[in-house]
Amino acid sequence: MDLIYTSTRNSDEKATASQAILKGLAGDGGLFVPDSLPKLDVDMDTLAKMSYQETAYEVMKLFLTDFTEEELKHCINSAYDSKFDTEEIAPLVDADGAYYLELFHGATIAFKDMALSILPYLMTTAAKKNHVKNEIVILTATSGDTGKAALAGFADVPGTKIIVFYPKNGVSPIQEKQMVTQKGANTHVVGIHGNFDQAQTGVKKMFSDKELAELMDKAGYQFSSANSINIGRLVPQIVYYVYAYAKLYENGAIAKDEKINVVVPTGNFGNILAAFYAKNLGLPIAKLICASNENKVLFDFFSTGTYDRNREFVLTSSPSMDILISSNLERLIYRIAGNDAEKNAEFMRALTEEGKYMITDEMRAQLADFYGNYTTEEETAEVIRDLYEKTGYVIDTHTAVATGVYHKYVKETGDNTKTVIASTASPFKFTRSVMDAIDKEKYDSMTDFELVDELSKIANVTVPQAIEDIRSAEVLHKTECDVEDMPKTVKAFLNI
Repeated sequence: MDLIYTSTRNSDEKATASQAILKGLAGDGGLFVPDSLPKLDVDMDTLAKMSYQETAYEVMKLFLTDFTEEELKHCINSAYDSKFDTEEIAPLVDADGAYYLELFHGATIAFKDMALSILPYLMTTAAKKNHVKNEIVILTATSGDTGKAALAGFADVPGTKIIVFYPKNGVSPIQEKQMVTQKGANTHVVGIHGNFDQAQTGVKKMFSDKELAELMDKAGYQFSSANSINIGRLVPQIVYYVYAYAKLYENGAIAKDEKINVVVPTGNFGNILAAFYAKNLGLPIAKLICASNENKVLFDFFSTGTYDRNREFVLTSSPSMDILISSNLERLIYRIAGNDAEKNAEFMRALTEEGKYMITDEMRAQLADFYGNYTTEEETAEVIRDLYEKTGYVIDTHTAVATGVYHKYVKETGDNTKTVIASTASPFKFTRSVMDAIDKEKYDSMTDFELVDELSKIANVTVPQAIEDIRSAEVLHKTECDVEDMPKTVKAFLNI
C-alpha cells in the first residue's frame, strides 16, 4: 500500500512520495505530510548490527513507498559514500554526560549534508518515475548551511539548475565563502538585502505564483525546493535518530527499549520534527528538547501556546537559527489540529496577516513531549569554553545552544535520562565565534584562516576538506538584490 501525502492547507491536494518530492511545496503554499505515520518493522537487535546505509533503507522505505527497493538503495548508496569523512556517517561522542551525534561529516560540514546528499538522487529518480520533461529549478532560501549543502548536492546534476538566496549580512564569513565559491554551470547564488525570513517568504511566494509557473513551463522549467519544506529533505533526517539509538544500544550505553531524550538546536523546526517522526515510528524517545537562540519564537510558543513573529530579529553567533518563521512547525500544527487542513490554513493565514496565531488548550495538551528553552549569546560562549576546558571537546555555536538548553532542562526538572544532542555543524564553520568563546583576547588579532589552524591544533582535529577547499578559492557568485527583486533575478538567470 503506497503512503499518500496531503497538503497541510488543502485536504484535496494529494501526492505520492515521488510527486511530493518533485513539487517541494503544495500548490496552495501548504507542506506535504504523510496521511499516517508508519511503524518501524525491524527489531532493535537487528538494527543495532546495521550500517548507516542499511538503517537508511529500513526507515526510508516506510515513507517513500512508490520507490522500488533498487531505486531507493541506489539513492542511499550514492549519497552516503566517501564524501563523508567517517565510515559511521554520523558518529556519537560521549562528552560531559551527554552523547553528541555528529551530523557534520559530509561535504559541507553541516547536518544539512545528511539529507542534501541524497535529495538530488531522490529528485532525479522521482522525475524519471513521473515522466517529467521540464528541467527542475531548485529554488532555495538559506540561513547559512542549506545553501552550500544544496549547491554541492545539485552542482552539475543533469536536468537541474539551482538558485540559492541568502541574507547578505546574516551568515558567517566561512558560510558565505563556501557558497560564493561554488563551482557548477547550473549553480546561482544571490545575497539579498534583508534577513532569512524575507528570503524564505520571497521563495514561497514564487512557488505559489501561477503566472511565473506558466512562464517557466513555457520555457521548459519547473520549480522544486531543497529546503526542509521538501519531504525529501525531512525523511532522510529521521534516519540518524534511529541509527543513534541503535548504536547506543549496540554499545551497551542503553538497555533495550530504554528511553532517551533528544536535544535539537532549532530554527526552521525540520530537524526536531524528524526526531518527533522517529518517536512516532516507535523509537523510545521521551522528551524532545527544542533549543533556541535569542530569536526565541519557538521557546515562547511552547511556553504560551502563541506563535508570534512580531519581534526584533536578532543576528547571533548561531546564524542558521536566526529565524522567526519556523516553516516546519506547520506540519506539527496540522497534526495537533487533528489533521484539519482548514483549521491549519486559518492559523497560517493569521501568521501572514497579523504575524501571530494562538493554538487551543486541546492542541497544547498534545505538545507534552516537547520542552523549549533558549540560551543567550553570553551563555552560548560560556558553554563552548566550559566544555572545552572540561573535556578538550570543541563544539560549534549551534550545538552550544543545544547544550546550554540541555543543562537548563536538567537543572529545572532533575531528569537524568540519557540524552543525545544533535551536533549540527563543525566548529570550523564558525571558527571566529568558537575561538572568541574559548579565549577572545588570545585569538582576536588572527585572520579567519589562522583561527582555522589554531582550532585544529587545540581540538586535535584535522582541518576538514571543505575548509581547505575555500582557502584560496575564487569568488564566482557576486549577484546581490533587494527582496522585491527576487523574481526578476530568477527570470534573468533563466532567460525568461
